[in-house]
Amino acid sequence: MRLPGWEPGDLRCVTGCECGKSLSKMPPKLICLFLCTLSAPKLSGGDALLPAPQSISILSTNMKHFLTWSPVIVQGATVRYSVEFQGEYEREYANGSWIPSSECSLTTATVCNITEDISATVAYKLRVRAELGATRSQWGTMKGFFNRVTTSLTPPLLRVLADGYHLLVELADMGPAFQFRVLYWKKGHESRVQQKVMKEVNSMVHLDTMEAGAEYCVKAQTHVEAINRSSSFSPTRCVRAQRDTSMWLVTALTSSAGFAVAALTLPFLTWKISKIFQYSCCPVAVLPDTLKESEPPTQLILHGSEEAEKCDLMVVVMPSEEILQLWIQKTL
Repeated sequence: MRLPGWEPGDLRCVTGCECGKSLSKMPPKLICLFLCTLSAPKLSGGDALLPAPQSISILSTNMKHFLTWSPVIVQGATVRYSVEFQGEYEREYANGSWIPSSECSLTTATVCNITEDISATVAYKLRVRAELGATRSQWGTMKGFFNRVTTSLTPPLLRVLADGYHLLVELADMGPAFQFRVLYWKKGHESRVQQKVMKEVNSMVHLDTMEAGAEYCVKAQTHVEAINRSSSFSPTRCVRAQRDTSMWLVTALTSSAGFAVAALTLPFLTWKISKIFQYSCCPVAVLPDTLKESEPPTQLILHGSEEAEKCDLMVVVMPSEEILQLWIQKTL
């Protein structure tokens, strides 16, 4: 195809207006400079003076995704950053276009929350550009792709309570994408584990009615249907139900009765034991019947002189030696 004003063997400007002279009549050095000027990329606002962000990576935990990069340092100036992403649709059906992040446009931070932008379980590419006034750097692109299926899932935080005979559990809210699988059982009966799946956690959840005085244990894990993955289980938490109040009352009454009986019988037992020790250590001498005073059938009348007087009868047991001495004295 021949352009207007173009002649074979004649190099002319084809930018819409003629240069006035054919390039073939220009000196070789000037031709080289002219062609280099036309072929050089247009640098708008000094783009080559601002380096692109480096060390671009993603931190993703529990379906929360954050893009990070190293800062671009310019002394005495504040550098701002813009983030763009490209999903599978943009690559395959939108001519490789890029979409600006809704959270990170001209931000001064070096971290960007891209959770809302990563809305599908497909491979994404991400890039960051630094801006300083009218100066923009080249785009710094993250190496490889990011898919939210690789997010790290942590066990849920839970609190287990025993309200009377009711087993209750409280789980920390982790967002609408999460559901919870709760396992609970009576301690010592691990083979009979029960399960409860909850999609929304607003307050305390009742799991079961407990037996009086029994101990129950609970653990839980999270599950995300969008990526079909589950976390590991949380540490096991155990609580004990209160004891039966009627049994407690019977026990209290029995204890009180036993204490009362002990309080009444203890003095008697103490006295009885002291008597037994007394009779064992200090026995009482028993007189023969012949030496015991007997009651006279009639009143004794004592005859004699005025010196006679009524006196109490007293039996004195004397040794045989003393009796013999008295008899000899009376005989002499």
